[in-house]
Amino acid sequence: MRDHRRDGVPHGNLPLELDSFVGRGRELAQLGRALDAGRLVTVTGAGGVGKSRLAARAGAGRAPRDGVWRVELAPVRDAEFVDYAVVEALGLTDHTTRLPRETLFTYLAERDLLLLLDGVEHVVDACAALVTDLLGRAPGLRVLAVGRRPLGVAGELLVPLAPLGPEEALELLTVRARQRNVPRRPKGGDRGEMRELCRRLDGIPLAIELAAGRLGALSPGQVLQRLDDRFRLLTGGDRSALPRHRTLRTAIGWSHELCTPQERLLWARLSVFTGPFDLEAAEYVCSGDGLPAGDVLDVLSALLAQSVLAREETPAGVRYRMLDTVRAYGADWLEAMGDAARLRRRHRDWYVGLATWCELEWFSPRQGEVAARVDAELPNLRSALEHCLTEPDAGHLGQYLAGALWFHWVGCGRLSEGRRWLEQAVRLDAEPTAGEQSRLKALWVLAYVAILQGDTVPALAALQECREEAERSANPTAVAYAEHRTGCLALVTDDMPRAERLLRSALERYQEIGELNSNVLMGQVELAMTRAFQGDLPDAVRLCEDVRRVCEDHGERWARGYALYVLAYAAWSEGDPMRARELLADCLSGAHGFRDQLGSVLAVELLALVTVAEGDPAEAAVLQGAAGRMWPSVGLRLFGSAHYNAPHELCEAAAREQLGDERYEECVGHGALLGRPEAVSRALRRPGVRASLPAPRGAGRRTAPGARTAKPAAPPTRRGGETAG
Repeated sequence: MRDHRRDGVPHGNLPLELDSFVGRGRELAQLGRALDAGRLVTVTGAGGVGKSRLAARAGAGRAPRDGVWRVELAPVRDAEFVDYAVVEALGLTDHTTRLPRETLFTYLAERDLLLLLDGVEHVVDACAALVTDLLGRAPGLRVLAVGRRPLGVAGELLVPLAPLGPEEALELLTVRARQRNVPRRPKGGDRGEMRELCRRLDGIPLAIELAAGRLGALSPGQVLQRLDDRFRLLTGGDRSALPRHRTLRTAIGWSHELCTPQERLLWARLSVFTGPFDLEAAEYVCSGDGLPAGDVLDVLSALLAQSVLAREETPAGVRYRMLDTVRAYGADWLEAMGDAARLRRRHRDWYVGLATWCELEWFSPRQGEVAARVDAELPNLRSALEHCLTEPDAGHLGQYLAGALWFHWVGCGRLSEGRRWLEQAVRLDAEPTAGEQSRLKALWVLAYVAILQGDTVPALAALQECREEAERSANPTAVAYAEHRTGCLALVTDDMPRAERLLRSALERYQEIGELNSNVLMGQVELAMTRAFQGDLPDAVRLCEDVRRVCEDHGERWARGYALYVLAYAAWSEGDPMRARELLADCLSGAHGFRDQLGSVLAVELLALVTVAEGDPAEAAVLQGAAGRMWPSVGLRLFGSAHYNAPHELCEAAAREQLGDERYEECVGHGALLGRPEAVSRALRRPGVRASLPAPRGAGRRTAPGARTAKPAAPPTRRGGETAG
């Protein structure tokens, strides 16, 4: 990804260009002028004409303060997910019950940013409504849309993109042929034939790329002859009768005909993927019935060499993807073969299996790999969920899949999307045995998500239903999880005796059934919080040290971070801010890496308390301001809990006493301007490394630096009577 940075923080997600950009100088200049003149510009044109590449190139040449962000809409099949796709592309997390559009309003309101919506044509109404709302609420926002048709929004400037001219088309064919190791430079007759080939392909870049993929095995004359044969078949010899959009489809069809039977078969079967996929997925989903699994790699490599597929590097490893036009052609063939329903089932089964593996491996040293893998597979996981929840007799698989992804919804910042899938899943009737078990899990996961969003009423309803059905069906696992999450609900609503009773009972049930995973360990951390809130900090430390040991034995990092949070508070309360900072830095780094917004903001709040104890009240106030900005994306600030709020109040009181109300508010306001990456980066700075602070009013009367270090906030007694787990 191209990395636009400000103060070391990434601002943008444009993909790096993997090959050279050829021509289009005039169109780039035209698009640049349009972006200067208007806040909404749409690049329109036929499929394969190079709209996305031109828009990305133009975006890379812009430098808005908050970056250029690309939203890939081709994998979005449901218009309801357009808003989610934008939230995801911007790297936002929102743990509240707010709609994603409200999250976008808040985030974009004061930003100077270019949003590139790539592939709007199949969700044009949803995109038009979203863009209208965003442009009305965010004065610093500009939108660059890409599609085969305009959005039809007031103020939209259109930049229609035509095919390449003769010279640029020839240059593109020559460059791409050279990249594919064509053994000689075109000259003489070859050059004339290549020029004619570009003319026959109407200068459409995608068609030219496909033709270039054949020049390693065929001469330009042979390619031209075979293409001519296909045009003649379609038009009865009248080349002018072929519309441009048919030219592209004809070029794709011609490329398809030149494929071997196995290559055509794999092309059709790969069209079932709605986003990037890896080799393992292709081997499972697409093998069999004429294509042995052992042959898939060779056949896939051949399609890659012919530009039917593209290869990309991701944090989760190598992935392959099809351009949407090429995929649509394959999907038509798959339907014509009568094999589409079977392939969709195989696709669904692979991703149900992948989610099962990821849930198990979440409790392992591969936790980070699992998080990256699910992020990369989200378009296909969504497609599998949609298939499960809409196909007859597959509802129990949808309930299973939505529940199995609990770690992603909860631990990786996707509560809002997870809740949408879970609510759809639990509305379906449970099937006997396995289906009933899946629905019970979906119920307690739904409740967990709602609790973290601060939505206690539906959480309690889901937990009561789960508990009653689990007891009726004698399901001890579901009973334990329902009891656990009911205890968690009591914890965040300040009913400590009840929370402790329920959590102890749930942990005993887990032990009886042999359950050990991240959820179980989080139950022990939550029990430690109840002990701390009731004044027994040593017992809280004992419980969290045990969690830490088990996590380190299993390579678990997510639940470990919450245990470190409690241990850090204990270190602070015992007058060891250096140790507390060390633990919190570890906690915050892990939570931020997982995009766990709740873990991140709790750590920043506690780091503010540690910072004021270290004698830097101004920086502590900045961190409180940064945390204040993060909370609206999490839910009710500090759950509305008096116990969770105690460290915040201690920090604020100490900082106000040392700074005065006016200076304290200035510093809080400065922190409120920081985005989440900047806030995390600042919180992780070593003590003594000065960050920028707002100049106090009357700066000429500021006291000397040494005079700033008034007495630190006094920690509570060792009994931990005011802890915040």
